[in-house]
Amino acid sequence: MKNSPKLIIFDLDGTLIDSARDLAAAVNEMRRHFDLPPLDVATITGYVGNGVRLLVTRAVQGTAINVDEALRIQVPIYRAHIVDDTTLYPGVYEGLGLLRDRGHVLAVATNKPAEACDLILTHFGIRDWFASVLAGGRFPVLKPEPDMILDIMKTARMPPNDTWVVGDNYTDLESARRAGVRSIFVTYGYGEPGNEKPTLTCRSFGEVMDQF
Repeated sequence: MKNSPKLIIFDLDGTLIDSARDLAAAVNEMRRHFDLPPLDVATITGYVGNGVRLLVTRAVQGTAINVDEALRIQVPIYRAHIVDDTTLYPGVYEGLGLLRDRGHVLAVATNKPAEACDLILTHFGIRDWFASVLAGGRFPVLKPEPDMILDIMKTARMPPNDTWVVGDNYTDLESARRAGVRSIFVTYGYGEPGNEKPTLTCRSFGEVMDQF
């Protein structure tokens, strides 16, 4: 694995960044607007991974609230507080730099809205480290569809055998499988592998780095 440059495609929330508290705060502020009680952070992070619309849909399920109206309230709240408590996971900043120095091609494929993705990556000074950043709204199809992965591979001119997807959710693993590439499941994030079988499982970003 370490003998040639690889294309390493990362998920964002739950893989590179811990955004749970900021996501939960924005969702609960939206719920407060509609006179709903707050949800705990664990419940809200369990809703993460399939894009902002589904996050908000899950957050108001069982009520008569219109999802489009809830989105109109939630999105600007989150944008205004997007990095209040969001952090890179331990080892991510140093690790990405080392992977880049080793000649690997780095990319991001996330269902998070593109504007939010760019703001966060820029805030942490790593936006320019990625050859491609595909996100919700910038790309028409979300994971677990394989289209984001295939598009990044085409742009990078990297074959399936040299491509890896790193993520914390079944959406990442399924998109990798359907694109014909290998995957790493990180256990420290929010998601679950579901019925997917990752190529490797890592408990920390340092373990991810050790594979390359």
